[in-house]
Amino acid sequence: MSGICGIVALDGAEPRAEQVAAMTAMLEHRGPDGTHHWLGRGAALGHTMLATTPEALVEVLPLTDVASGCTITADVRLDNREELIPALGLSGETRVIGDGELILRAYLEWGEACLDHFLGDFAFAIWDPRAGRLFCARDQIGIRQLIYCHVPGRLLAFATEPRALLTHPDVPRRISEGRIADFILDLEGINYTETFFEDLFRLPPAHCLICDASGLMIRRYWRLEPGPELKLESDDAYAEAFLEIFTKAVASRLRSAGPVGAMLSGGMDSGSIVAIASQLLATEHLGPLITISAVGPNSEECVETRTIHAALAMPNLAPTLVDHANMQHETEDLIHLAQQIQEPFDGHMNLIRTVYRAAQRQGVKVLLDGAGGDLLMHEGSHLARLMRRGRLIAAVREARAYARFYGAPAFAWRLVARGMWRAFVPPRFRSLCKRLRMRVSGPRSARGLEIEPEFAERIDLQGRLREFQSHIPYREVSLAEEKAMAMTHPSFVAGRERYDRVASALNVEPRDPFLDLRLIAFCMSLPAEQLLRAGWPKIIMRQAMAGILPEAVRWRQGKEHLGWRFSEELLDEDWAGWERYLAEGREPLGRYVKLSSMDNMSLTDIKKLDKAARSELGYLLIWLDNVAYLGADGSRGTPKVEFE
Repeated sequence: MSGICGIVALDGAEPRAEQVAAMTAMLEHRGPDGTHHWLGRGAALGHTMLATTPEALVEVLPLTDVASGCTITADVRLDNREELIPALGLSGETRVIGDGELILRAYLEWGEACLDHFLGDFAFAIWDPRAGRLFCARDQIGIRQLIYCHVPGRLLAFATEPRALLTHPDVPRRISEGRIADFILDLEGINYTETFFEDLFRLPPAHCLICDASGLMIRRYWRLEPGPELKLESDDAYAEAFLEIFTKAVASRLRSAGPVGAMLSGGMDSGSIVAIASQLLATEHLGPLITISAVGPNSEECVETRTIHAALAMPNLAPTLVDHANMQHETEDLIHLAQQIQEPFDGHMNLIRTVYRAAQRQGVKVLLDGAGGDLLMHEGSHLARLMRRGRLIAAVREARAYARFYGAPAFAWRLVARGMWRAFVPPRFRSLCKRLRMRVSGPRSARGLEIEPEFAERIDLQGRLREFQSHIPYREVSLAEEKAMAMTHPSFVAGRERYDRVASALNVEPRDPFLDLRLIAFCMSLPAEQLLRAGWPKIIMRQAMAGILPEAVRWRQGKEHLGWRFSEELLDEDWAGWERYLAEGREPLGRYVKLSSMDNMSLTDIKKLDKAARSELGYLLIWLDNVAYLGADGSRGTPKVEFE
């Protein structure tokens, strides 16, 4: 993913070249293929290019339209170029037209309504000197990021990452302590806008920003609306329809300026992507598709590893296996990357970071993943809906089969109880019970970390907990509505942003076919029985992949994830040093976390903590150290960030 940035002077002063240059300097890890600046009257734009499409190899951004003077900088991949080019009257052009230029031409043709015409992943900004106005937008699902800071009457600055904004002398640098609490309590998806800095905000997905001397306006331009349920004549018809749209989604993400890679786990989602992608490449006499898999040392003991090996029997693949028990040669690089995390939430992404590192070493700039598959293909509250329709026996049978799928038959009755709770207890009462339980037990993370009481009061922690819970609907919703809420939930958006940050540190662009708007609309229309049947989740995809995906993958039961094992192996290389680091950092940690005698916490006290809790505290301390010593030029030096 490329990096974009810009400055709009709202007080009549002119942005200086060195200001936008300082911002792009912080984004060059995102765009190693070229950095360019544009300086105009009242505004300046910057761009660091990661060339991941054929058109990006020749397009230079920022780009100015001579007739209007409008200038664009964009981080973009459009998937409907074939429709846009004739619609904009560009069919006769023999030159290569980049995606950034298509957005600019669409803006000149349709104004702000251009957003109704884009399919793909994008974040862009257009400076329109005719109106003295900046127009920015972010894609519908939020794959590309855009952060901004507005100082009324003085400044509007934006960038792909917060640390680029912090290079500007007029951008405040106050830490958001509320976000620190979010990290400790795992409230990453509390909302769509907050960052770890008080005055820096994320532009929400499906929103645009308009700013001029009169002020700032942000509006939603798109909403994921449920449609009618799809009624087809047979399971085969459903499977064929899914396969057609899924293939289009994968094909759109194969447009690349170089080799394409794919994460390959032992599950249905990534396996299906790899199967279709390898077939499409073979049809064009291209490939092999580079696959990168995180595995364990013993396939007999690890079903994930065993199924990955089964998936590698597919043709036209060039596999790379990364073993969590054999990472000694990766340790130094991975520790260095972990020490540069942009948010504490990024610390635990060691498996994903290892995969992106392997991709970078093979010259892969585009890596497909299926992270959105579990959410998009989930059956939602299917058991509760069966119970509300009076089909209690069917719900119990489904719960028992579902529990067997995960290898935990005893879990069936808990599923039944949970279904009854959701089916017959009003949502408002369920929410009230959840808040009361939180008040009784106190704000505590899943790893046993407890918020320091004065800190909790200072940030109004109870208010933040209520905001986090506000995304739970207070009414019964249909399956399509539930899926729409899930696909646009701030937790999911934050998760994709985390993938973006980790990948960008290694010059890799993640692409997820499951987040294609066409596929999302199709899956939202499916009846629940096409998503869960006889205990088998994602049943429509299993049927669609018959004869394409190896049977061992298609009918694999359970779900095993190796993420924590990768973190353990990495941290085990120097747990003693990690523990000393925590003991030495007890003063800043003591502002936020309540531990016994934090001010006098010894190495022995640290060792008593759960290993996961120690790692979480370590990532928080790393981030605190990084921002406390972030100099104006991005270097480590005199503390610049305000903590209160």
